[in-house]
Parts: sequence; C-alpha cells; structure tokens
Amino acid sequence: MKSGKAVGPDDIPVEVWKCLGEAAVEFLASLFNRVLESERMPEEWRRSVLVPIFKNKGDVQSCSNYRGRKLMSHTMKLWERVVEARLRKVVEICEQQYGFMPRKSTTDAIFALRILMEKYRNGQRELHCVFVDLEKAYDRVPREELWYCMRKSGVAEKYVRVVQDMYERSRTVVRCAVGQTEEFNVEVGLHQGSALSPFLFAIVMDQLSEEVRQESHWTMMFADDIVICSESREQVEENLERWRFALERRGMKVSRSKTEYMCVNEREGSGTVRLQGEEVKKVQEFKYLGSTVQSNGECGKEVKKRVQAGWNGWRKVSGVLCDQKISARIKGKVYRTVVRPAMLYGIETVSLRKRQESELELAELKMLRFSLGVTRLDRIRNEYIRGTAHVGRLGDKVREARLRWFRHVQRRDCYIARTGVTGAPPWSQAWGWGTQASAWWPSLCLRDSAGHSPKKRRRPTFP
Repeated sequence: MKSGKAVGPDDIPVEVWKCLGEAAVEFLASLFNRVLESERMPEEWRRSVLVPIFKNKGDVQSCSNYRGRKLMSHTMKLWERVVEARLRKVVEICEQQYGFMPRKSTTDAIFALRILMEKYRNGQRELHCVFVDLEKAYDRVPREELWYCMRKSGVAEKYVRVVQDMYERSRTVVRCAVGQTEEFNVEVGLHQGSALSPFLFAIVMDQLSEEVRQESHWTMMFADDIVICSESREQVEENLERWRFALERRGMKVSRSKTEYMCVNEREGSGTVRLQGEEVKKVQEFKYLGSTVQSNGECGKEVKKRVQAGWNGWRKVSGVLCDQKISARIKGKVYRTVVRPAMLYGIETVSLRKRQESELELAELKMLRFSLGVTRLDRIRNEYIRGTAHVGRLGDKVREARLRWFRHVQRRDCYIARTGVTGAPPWSQAWGWGTQASAWWPSLCLRDSAGHSPKKRRRPTFP
C-alpha cells in the first residue's frame, strides 16, 4: 500500500507496519493465519467512515452527483490484499475485462476500441457502438449474487466464508462538513475503497455476462463501463437487450439516461437504438475512460481535451511553478510529474498529425514560459526554454510512448488489441478481403522507430 492515505476508525496508518519492518511481517503473518483459521476477523475492522466526494459535475445539492469513499482500517486492507492474491490464482477472468486486471490499464481498452473503429472505417463499413452505464454498480451488487458468482468461479468454500465474514455486521457512519451521522449497518453492495472489492466486482461481471459475451464478440468491459459493438443497428440493439436482461435479473440496473449510442462511418438513415422502447441518446463523440473518441475518426477534440487537462494540472501547481524563489530545475521536475502526464494520457493510441502535435507543443511552451517568467518579447528560443527547465520535446515523448506501447502489444500473444491490429475484420472472409491490418498505427510506429535515437543530447540553457 502507498503511504499518506487517510486512516480508518482505528487510526492506525500503514506507515506503522512499514516502519516496524520484519517484526511487522511476523506479527501480521501470525494475525492473518489466525483470522484464516477461525474465519473471523476482529470486530474493529467492521467499522468504517463514509465520505461523500463531489464528482465535479451536475448539481452540487444532488446526492446522486457524489461518490462515496469508505475510510477503512489499513490493517484490514492488508488482509484483503492477501485474500485477493489467493483468489487471483484460482479465478480466471475473461479477456474482455480490462478493469483491475494485471498488465492491463485504461489504455488497453481505449486502444482496442480505436483500432476496431479504424478497421471498419478502412473497410467502409458501419460499426455500431453502445456505451452502457450501470447505476451505482458497486452499491447495487446483491450479496447473495456475490457468493454465487464466487462459487461458480471455482473459489474454495473456505475463502467464500472468509469474504462473507468481511461483509457481516459491517457498520459505517457518514462524515461531511457539518459533522457525521449515527452508525448504521451496510447490508447491500461492495465496500467502496476496499482493496478486494474491484476484483470481486470483476468476478460478478464475468459470471453475469458469461452467456451474452458469446453472442457479442466485440465487447469490452472496464469494471462497470461496457462497450457493445456490432455491425448493424438491429444487432447492437438486440445485444443491448441481452445485456440488460442478464444484468437486471441479478440486481444490477442499466442507466437509461447515461447509456449512449454512436455509429462509426454512418450512412444516411441508419436510425437509432432503443432500450425497452426508450430511445438511447445518439452522439457523435464519447468520452471513454477519459479519452474522447469521435465517430468520424478524427482526434482534434481529444487533442483539445489533452491541452485543457494540461492547463488544469498547471493551475493546480501554479503556486510552485510561478514562484521566482524556486529553481528552474525543480519547476521542470514538478511540471514533468503533474502536468505532462495529464497531456500524454492515452496519446499513444491517437493518430496525431503534425499540426495536432504542434498544438500540444505550443501549449507546453506557453506553460514553461509562464513558469520561468519569460515572454516572447525576451526573444529567447524554445530550445533554451526547454533546456533551462530540463524538459524535452513533447513530440519526442509522444513517439517514445507509442513505441513503448507497440512493444507492449507485440509481446502478448493472447491479446484482443493485437488481434485488432494484425487480424482480419469479422466481415473480411465474407467479402474475400483477407487479412487487413490497421494502416495508421503500424506505419506510425515504423516511422517513429526510424527516427528515434536513444542518445541523449545536452540541451542549451539561458542564464
């Protein structure tokens, strides 16, 4: 666990166990063995504090626009990580699930979706995508369904009872700015902020969608974010209804207002998608896992979002970056740590043009000039600005990220994104097109590798 996290009701931070070293390891091993044998954890671990956090969108007075986070015992979280490691050795989650899986991230899901959309655009075929949103997914998971899914996944009965014990007699209080409520029991849903809950939710989603996944091959999941892709509007509507039935019959609920539909390479009169007679909102762009995908294949809006995210990060640390008492080297380090990751998020999956790459570099140079107190009237070249702040060209970082991602895709044999890059589209055999690889991404990687030099050059600085 990382240090600096908010403590639970027992006020014991994880730093205590880190400082004790080997003595803590021996004590915790003995404690966890006793908990595993008795299948009963200490009563103090059952208490938690629920803190509502605003989502930064919608009405601030609406409870639905807040996300609850539980402050739990750090020692219990260590116990949860032990149980999670045991469960991951037994349970096999499907390839379509990207959320909270080892060696997978949001970038994997974004890349797989972009590659699939690119294939259908190259083949002049329509691709219909429905982005499904579940209402309060973690809070709606029925406990009985969780135990059923664990047993069906092959989890030993002893570990099912251990997890059941974690949820028995769990109590919490809600803490806000004006105080906290009385303690009450929590009898439904998974623990928010728990180390084990993400994997338990993945088990539930894997079992609930086992049958419907066979009908819709190009389906991607990141925890409760589901993308259903099909070649026709009728087919995607039928698959959406299958998913709704499979999820809602087990206690989950599909959000009608937040579920959206997008058609790639749309022809005239493609129509709309309905869910139980209610029309699903049709969009031309969608923010999927923080990255904006557009139905026309362009990435201009995603570049603007990256620039905006960079400026938002810059404003958060502007007190440091604009302080004249702080050295340029420290400012550059803060910039590389806070601002640049926001600008480069998911950028390795985007087919950037030279003009769009220049937009990113221009925004970066503006931030660096503000930080160093330099204006254009000073007539200082960009190379000296970067050298003084010890910040390399953003375009070089984009190419490095793309090459790093290329290797990540190539070294994994059983990987849906690699199939999307090198394999044939689902409709190619019927049309006799054979294997058609996505054009832009391999060509970009080839160009990047040809122009990439691993040697570092000393950048000039100004006094």
